[in-house]
Amino acid sequence: MQGTIDGYSYGLITPVAGYIMACLGSALGLRCTVRSVRSGRRMPGWLALGAASIGCGIWTMHFIGMLGFKVRETAIGYDGPLTLASLLFAVVSVGVGVSAVVYRGTRLPVLLTAGLFTGLGVAGMHYTGMAAMQMEGTVRYDPTTVAVSVLIAVVAATAALWAAVSVRGLSAAIGASLVMGVAVTGMHYTGMAAFSVQLHTHTTAAAGTGSTAVVLPTLVGALAFLIVAGTIVVFDPLLILGDDEADIDRRVPSARR
Repeated sequence: MQGTIDGYSYGLITPVAGYIMACLGSALGLRCTVRSVRSGRRMPGWLALGAASIGCGIWTMHFIGMLGFKVRETAIGYDGPLTLASLLFAVVSVGVGVSAVVYRGTRLPVLLTAGLFTGLGVAGMHYTGMAAMQMEGTVRYDPTTVAVSVLIAVVAATAALWAAVSVRGLSAAIGASLVMGVAVTGMHYTGMAAFSVQLHTHTTAAAGTGSTAVVLPTLVGALAFLIVAGTIVVFDPLLILGDDEADIDRRVPSARR
């Protein structure tokens, strides 16, 4: 029996909320990366904060979307360790990519390699999060749609890494984060379109822990982190005094020719 999938059980609430969180994480990450190039010995700390902000934003978008995902004939549970592993995928892959372009610049070979690694990591986050779902059925994915979702992730990651060290000014960062939010959300829902489930003959409650027991506490933690990161960025003295764009251009590796 084919399961009836509803990815928008709360209407537009979950897609819009997820998009906003993806934009917020991207905007914070971009600002942290700009801070890093002027912070001297504090550069690793700012890079880590930026990577965690982007990674948490992407992961939060994914699981807000998952809150609206239902298979009408069966309950869905979540495996806790796999759910947390998906968050780790996002943060680590973004951290490696951002560090590569900050320290090595955005020359094409570096950018493409870092974008590929980060994009595959983001796709890994998505499908690890999907693997955390537990239900009474056999899950299948359409290979073509999966490939398209991975391609979107790689392209989005490459653009995001370029923007991280190339975008200057608050308004430009906001614009870039809005575009990145569209890409991340598009990748998520493309991946979800690849999903189908063949239900078992006798469906019962899912074996894993329910979504409210696993996903909601983790989402609260990720949201709390983004609030803390936003507070750090807002009260950073460099932001209060204003960016010296010429000084940043002299110090970012991507400005080298």
